[in-house]
Amino acid sequence: MDSAPPAPPSSPSPWLPFESRRRARDEKREAVLRAAVQLFLEQGYHRVTLNEVADRLNITKPALYNYFRGKDEILFECWSMGAELVDGVITEINAGGGSGLAKLRKLVHAYAELMATDFGASLVRFDLRDLAERNAGVARAAKRRIDATFRRYIAAGIADGSIRPCDPKLAAFAIAGSLNWIGHWYRREGKLSPTAIADEFTVRLTDGLAAEVRLQTTKKTPRAPQGRNSGRKTTGKKRTGGETG
Repeated sequence: MDSAPPAPPSSPSPWLPFESRRRARDEKREAVLRAAVQLFLEQGYHRVTLNEVADRLNITKPALYNYFRGKDEILFECWSMGAELVDGVITEINAGGGSGLAKLRKLVHAYAELMATDFGASLVRFDLRDLAERNAGVARAAKRRIDATFRRYIAAGIADGSIRPCDPKLAAFAIAGSLNWIGHWYRREGKLSPTAIADEFTVRLTDGLAAEVRLQTTKKTPRAPQGRNSGRKTTGKKRTGGETG
């Protein structure tokens, strides 16, 4: 008796599993944000249209509304991506421990590198007045948290002796102001990489705050033996011959 023919392979489901669908949606959503943030930084938020964002992604404008309700929501999400990156850095630094100065240096270095990214630059290049009031409030609160972290690390360094006494508020303003400006002037085609910039800024912005920990050791130079009259001060011309009466 012949065996039954093998059953045809089952057709794959036309529906993606839920996790795969969500992951695909998240990836497309992030692609929209990456295209939008580049355009916002290149041309300015008010000059960019959703049609331009769609054209850069090779999709239609109505397709954007599957992910965002409007341009102002895209702007806020771009800003939020940058804020989340900073929050992640701070969480990692807090978990690692170390002196106040060590934490400050880690934050300065990481923050400088983030300022050289599109989402990092969005933290300082975008005007919060373009956001809805609720989102603007969220953004202002996040800025205060970042500022408070700089101050906290500086104050901790003063307390543990790794940072010389100073005004934590003014020191934090000086450091953050310098770092934020990277987001305005950095260009990818420049000679310095983000890491090289971060290395340099870390040195320049923290060495002046570091407490002096190296002890200066002075070696004593042995004195030459002195004669009985060596302490006398001689005057007049130097004699070249023997002494005469």
